[in-house]
Amino acid sequence: MAPGVQIHTKDNQLAQVDILTDGALSFLAALHRTFESTRHNLLIARDVAQRRFDSGVPLDFPPETAHIRAEPSWHCAPPAPGLQDRRVEITGPTDRKMVINALNSGAKTFMADFEDSSAPTFANMINGQVNLRDAIKRQIDFESGGKQYKLSANPAVLIVRPRGWHLDETRVTVDNTPVSGSLFDFGLYFYHNARELIKGGSGPYFYLPKMEHYLEARLWNDVFLFSQSYIGIPHNTIRATVLIETLPAAFQMEEILFELRNHSAGLNCGRWDYIFSAIKKRRADRSAVLPDRKDVTMTVPFMDSYVRLLIQTCHRRKVAAMGGMSAQIPIKDDLQANEVAMDKVREDKLREVTAGHDGTWIAHPLINHIARKVFDENMLGPNQYHVRREDVKVAAADLLSASVPGKITEDGIRSNVSVALAYCAAWIGGNGCIPVNYLMEDAATAEIARVQLWQWVKYSARIDTGVEITTQYVDRIIAEQTPGIKKIAPGVKDNHLKIATKYLMGQIRQQWPSEFLTSDLMPYLTKADGVEEKWYRSSL
Repeated sequence: MAPGVQIHTKDNQLAQVDILTDGALSFLAALHRTFESTRHNLLIARDVAQRRFDSGVPLDFPPETAHIRAEPSWHCAPPAPGLQDRRVEITGPTDRKMVINALNSGAKTFMADFEDSSAPTFANMINGQVNLRDAIKRQIDFESGGKQYKLSANPAVLIVRPRGWHLDETRVTVDNTPVSGSLFDFGLYFYHNARELIKGGSGPYFYLPKMEHYLEARLWNDVFLFSQSYIGIPHNTIRATVLIETLPAAFQMEEILFELRNHSAGLNCGRWDYIFSAIKKRRADRSAVLPDRKDVTMTVPFMDSYVRLLIQTCHRRKVAAMGGMSAQIPIKDDLQANEVAMDKVREDKLREVTAGHDGTWIAHPLINHIARKVFDENMLGPNQYHVRREDVKVAAADLLSASVPGKITEDGIRSNVSVALAYCAAWIGGNGCIPVNYLMEDAATAEIARVQLWQWVKYSARIDTGVEITTQYVDRIIAEQTPGIKKIAPGVKDNHLKIATKYLMGQIRQQWPSEFLTSDLMPYLTKADGVEEKWYRSSL
């Protein structure tokens, strides 16, 4: 064991021996000791910024970086091997079956997710590392229930999303401090696989989530430089695509690309987290109350402005402008309903490709052919970097527009309650993405449900019939929806549903919503992994 490193769970010991080697733990310790204080300070800076927004100071483009935005001559790195054409990217958690099915799906790339579609039990995190290592070495084939799962001859290019800067890996400490979940996920994957990926003609590629400031991108860039030197591979081998999924990041797209420019593979419209962030960051703004989630589409003014600015910014700097996720999944037992759902997917992908996006996300292998057909018919080259969108003029006011047609309905409240309860209960049980009413729900969509309920109660919003939304009103809806949760999420356990119900009822009564439900609920996973409470912050 590397000096100063402690593993506080005996869960999944065989995989631990494989992945948590002395060399890997020494690398994690080096990352932690080099970068933890910077991460800590940047998280404090987020809180300071939030208090500034709460006081009425509006978000704006940073004046201190105007020279970066104005300078036309700088560009990002050229596409790395396998990343020139990313027209369809499939995403999902890192369990073995999912990894094989996604890599075999026909999509150009697979974003293997340690973040929003994974519940970070220690088994999930460590087994995920084993599965990705085995896939890269082409040793992942297995049999289950009489069915063979085998990797195809030409699998999708692998991209990995680590957890965000805000999350700790509570089961591993360095010098008695939990390591960053980001550095844990990144570090183990990079240490074990970077050389093998390069040898295979690819490279260590990443998606970076939940950033709120260009200095957080600078931290990632410093991590990349350090890591490449540590294992002795050339600088600028790593590529990273940043999800623009927080409201502050939308005002700093140029700066984020600039900080990562030698490692950048572009930006992505992380639409669901972006809506969540728009509500959370403007929590003190009564004028920012949104209608039902179904009405907050990609065509409402503030979302459309964000999309257009992202495409313009990326293509100005010669990198990919990736589209987002359609939540629809195939409906196998109702052909008519399935066609309606798939028409929504086609419409969404057509909007993206005609706007100038270079690719899109899907959540299910059976949707690949729909997304692929739309992009093949409308994007004849490998990408659309040539679509400069010089017509676009987006001001701060456009990104903050409160003009969102729609209404708040009881159906919308019931839907939010069901999604929040089902997802939180499933997450505590170790499942990070679940289908609910033929939509794939992950942490981002559950977060929208949670903060919308809080926002509507906070500002005494009224539903379309005129009824005021109060804590008592939402309590009644929670009580009415709870008995049906196990029908829409059959794997949920009663005790986990009880925790989720208590959590949601507490959230709508807070002065401000919690930053992340994953941070709030993480102690349940840590406790289940057998970690003593002294090693993590507990609110149980």
